[in-house]
Amino acid sequence: MSQITEKAEKYVSRLLATELDPNIHYHNLRHTQRVVKSTKEILESGTVNGADPELLELAAWFHDTGYTKGTEEHEEKSCEIAEEFLSKEGYDPEKLKKIKEIIRSTERYAEPKTIEQEIIRDADASHFGQKSYWETTEFLREELELLGIKTYSQAEWLNVNINMFRSEHRFYTDYAKEHWEPGKEKNLNRLVKQKRADKAMAKKEKLKAKYKNESPDRGIQTLYRVTLKNHLTLSDIADTKANILLSVNAIVLSVVLSNLIPKLDNPSNFYLVVPSIIFILFTTVSMILAVIATRPNVTSGQFTKEDVKQKKVNLLFFGNFHKMKLDEYEWAIDELIKDKEYVYKSLTKDLYFLGLVLNRKYNILRLTYTIFIIGIVISILAFVIAFWFFGGQSRMEEVAMLGF
Repeated sequence: MSQITEKAEKYVSRLLATELDPNIHYHNLRHTQRVVKSTKEILESGTVNGADPELLELAAWFHDTGYTKGTEEHEEKSCEIAEEFLSKEGYDPEKLKKIKEIIRSTERYAEPKTIEQEIIRDADASHFGQKSYWETTEFLREELELLGIKTYSQAEWLNVNINMFRSEHRFYTDYAKEHWEPGKEKNLNRLVKQKRADKAMAKKEKLKAKYKNESPDRGIQTLYRVTLKNHLTLSDIADTKANILLSVNAIVLSVVLSNLIPKLDNPSNFYLVVPSIIFILFTTVSMILAVIATRPNVTSGQFTKEDVKQKKVNLLFFGNFHKMKLDEYEWAIDELIKDKEYVYKSLTKDLYFLGLVLNRKYNILRLTYTIFIIGIVISILAFVIAFWFFGGQSRMEEVAMLGF
């Protein structure tokens, strides 16, 4: 390192450390040091001829000092800072002119004309082929946003970088092509994969949001779920009550038929005929009503495409589709889930008709219990009256006949 480059390093390091806007996260001292290091790396590789190391190193140190005076035309400002410093040091004007040309060649769309310009452009973009690229590119994105130049979304920034790699940037020196190009390709592939992954995730989130918006609100879902559950629970209770009545009446009727009926053949027991008939009649009616309360009512089990299009059929009740073919039912369900209003109407119909079924069941059960109770009371009274008025007389007649 020459004496002038040592002085330039100290000057630029102090300048960037003290006078640079703190919002500049990328074009700072660390970036400058990396460019200087990459420049030396190319020069020391022995793959370039005719390049002036001193001019390149000085240009590398000064190439982004213009950011201390703002972001607009920072290359020209960097040239001014380099000229001011090197002129005071009595540097050769011809060499200074070349240094400024090298600095200007770092402009984004500039095309290098000399080997020195090719080297500094490769050094300035050396991070494209390094693992640190991902951290570095985020620093640049933050810088652009903080300085109010432009704000990029994650997807936009990926596109900018992919376009940069594919269309704008290329390495010029043989050393950069051999050592940094493979890393650049890896980073490009990773960018493309990241873009695909983000695109797939965005699509997934979009579909999720779409279905979330199209599906019923949680409160509505809870309303239907709880109400349907309550209806089914009440239906189970009604069936259980009907089964209890059916079982009790069946047991009582079997006992009566097996024990009481055979005794009616005896003339002395004729007074029990009427109470027995009353008892059997009420028990039988109770059993019949209990069966009617639990007797299922299945509908035709068929619908037409016109019924579905006009939203007349409730596809959630098995009685409306049990005779349909699978492909026809699948088509109908697809039509149903496309229309949120149709879904609501189907659920509402389910609730309504379940309510009608429950009303019918509980009305019949109420009538059954009433008949059962009335039948028990009337039957007991009939037996009591029969025993009271006719039971004693029949005994006396039986005894008299035996005595005769």
